[in-house]
Amino acid sequence: MNATCPIGVFDSGIGGLTVASAIRRALPNESILYFGDTAHLPYGEKSADAIRYYCIRISQFLLDHDCKMIVLACNSASSAAYDILVDFFKNKSLFVNVVDPLVKLAQKKEYKKVGVIATKATISSNAYRSKLVAADPNKNVVQLATPLLVPMIEEGFYNDNISEQIIHKYLSDDSLQNLDALLLACTHYPLIRKHIEQYYKGKVDVIDSAEPVAVEVKRLLSEKALLNNSQKPVHRFFVSDYTRSFEETTKLFYPENISLEEVSIW
Repeated sequence: MNATCPIGVFDSGIGGLTVASAIRRALPNESILYFGDTAHLPYGEKSADAIRYYCIRISQFLLDHDCKMIVLACNSASSAAYDILVDFFKNKSLFVNVVDPLVKLAQKKEYKKVGVIATKATISSNAYRSKLVAADPNKNVVQLATPLLVPMIEEGFYNDNISEQIIHKYLSDDSLQNLDALLLACTHYPLIRKHIEQYYKGKVDVIDSAEPVAVEVKRLLSEKALLNNSQKPVHRFFVSDYTRSFEETTKLFYPENISLEEVSIW
């Protein structure tokens, strides 16, 4: 690893581009190599063993491209595979997940009741609740799987009456009432953050993982003296299954036009 090597970012699809975009804003000199496993999306419906297998193969692909850091820009992958990857690829790269930075931010705020919405895989892993309660046994953590939100967002239905009805249906669940904060534990959800904030009328802190992850990436690279301060950045975006609709949908998650490169790693 050296400072000029790229940062690898991967997700089950293209939602992780929200994290890649936040990293790009925080670290404009860094090259980013993104991999979206569009052949297997969504990870939220897959078994933990399947997710771990996908993550190991993708991480090897990113290591083959000399990535100095690998960011698991997927809550399902972070919950199921982070510890496995750190152990499997000892000392070959730095690893950052999207769960821990969001948990740390919630811990600093000392909320009494925290809600978590995410995919089925993330909720069933219990990653957020276990980490939050481990730090504060008195914290009340409630979780709700919201599986319709990812396909709704990827199909572009996130700013109309259809999306509003689905969002309100989930948020009206009894478990999500009287919250101090709601954690958006999916990298797609920043696109509907403002709608969730409007639902709670400013009475609940709504937090997503994109910015906290970018802060953690910068902190860790700085700590390891791996910040790139000189080389002009080069960004590449790979997917395991290319369709034009995927390329069109990237516009929702990333501020610039990008070209997707299809690569088979299976």
